[in-house]
Amino acid sequence: MSQSPPPSGRLRKAPESFLTQDAIRTVFSEASQGRRDFVRQAFAAALTGGAAGAAVAQTAADGDPNILNLPEHSKGLGQPVAAEGYGKPSKFETNVQRRPSPGLTQTAQASVSFAPLQSLFGIVTPSGLHFERHHQGWWDIDPSKHRLMVNGSDAALLKRPLVFTMDELMRLPSVSRFHFIECGANTGMEWGNVAVPTCQYTHGMLSCSEFTGVPLRVLFDLCGVDYKRARYVLAEGADGSSMTRTVPMELVESGEVFVAYGQNGEMLRPEQGYPLRLVVPGVQGVSWVKYLRRLEVGDQPYGTKDETIHYIDLMPGGLHRQYTSTQECKSVVTTPSGGQVLLDKGYYQISGLAWSGRGKVRRVDLTTDGGRNWRTARLQDPVMSKCLTRFTLDWQWDGKPAIIQSRATDETGYVQPGTRQLRAVRGTRSIYHNNAIQSWLVEESGEVRNVQLA
Repeated sequence: MSQSPPPSGRLRKAPESFLTQDAIRTVFSEASQGRRDFVRQAFAAALTGGAAGAAVAQTAADGDPNILNLPEHSKGLGQPVAAEGYGKPSKFETNVQRRPSPGLTQTAQASVSFAPLQSLFGIVTPSGLHFERHHQGWWDIDPSKHRLMVNGSDAALLKRPLVFTMDELMRLPSVSRFHFIECGANTGMEWGNVAVPTCQYTHGMLSCSEFTGVPLRVLFDLCGVDYKRARYVLAEGADGSSMTRTVPMELVESGEVFVAYGQNGEMLRPEQGYPLRLVVPGVQGVSWVKYLRRLEVGDQPYGTKDETIHYIDLMPGGLHRQYTSTQECKSVVTTPSGGQVLLDKGYYQISGLAWSGRGKVRRVDLTTDGGRNWRTARLQDPVMSKCLTRFTLDWQWDGKPAIIQSRATDETGYVQPGTRQLRAVRGTRSIYHNNAIQSWLVEESGEVRNVQLA
């Protein structure tokens, strides 16, 4: 005898755009004074204002007009085929956008936009919602004029310096692989205390795509690189910041690093480095140099400004660590998450994302009582190396306060640390590589808030 499905609770989405332009200017002013109260107050007001729009359950006696009355789209002709040469999301989904963090940077060209993780399904980020990080704005470069140069810091390190056109690159043997990319500063605002309200802003400098391109080893073989002597690669971008990063040669020799021109079945988007970017799986996004124009092989790290002054880990004693580029195992629950509201008691599916820069995610454990008891979540297929993994768990909410956390373990045995564990080693003054366990408090009212456990 079949059992009836459990009653499912309803969930109201988090407000996405909760600040006006005037309010953003206020945030900039208060940020210079180290204050965040205005952001919290504005978000609370947006959350309260949305309560009036909550869905109300309809009884059979009321008679649902959406069932009783035949809708217009069932009575007439729709839009013609290919009315839009390039497909767009529904007009009812236009609020799902990547968004900048108010007050985070003073210049729009050197800034960040965050992917709406709480609104996405599966593991692939739509290209138009992929997070952005730019150091001097983005460009739409003519691919017919773009060139990639490969040279050596010493002429003896390779036999043939070469220059490739995009047409030449796209005729070489290619690979297509799914990988996550995460900014080293993702979750960086949370090092000292709770700073932002929703999953989009805490973890949204994270995306995952299928990238297509040429393995870097193929290009280096064509150039006759001496792998015994050339142990590092300098990657240089063509934007105004001339972004340069050192990549260890062993990553290239593994076959994982490639120069990509494709993303999710089409050419890269301009915001993602069109027409060419470097893909360095498992390594922080700043090393995935966009608008890639030059690769130089050398025999030692290059010590560029973005690996000696920026993208470093400030330690409690005042020293800093360099070249800590690998993104360690990490996870986040995306539903329920900050800003969302549980409208009923009953069944919910907890869902989230896990990832590791060292390989595959092996396991994700979930707790709804702040870590006293843990249950193992389901990992959805496919589970791929250095790629986002979707996890889920069934949960019956009884209407009482709950603290939801996820803890990921990767195939090397590394276990995602708690906030206190990480701060014991790293302190609270860092910016980069925060992979601590995220906590979401579900209040009796059903409102979900970002919290940190003392």
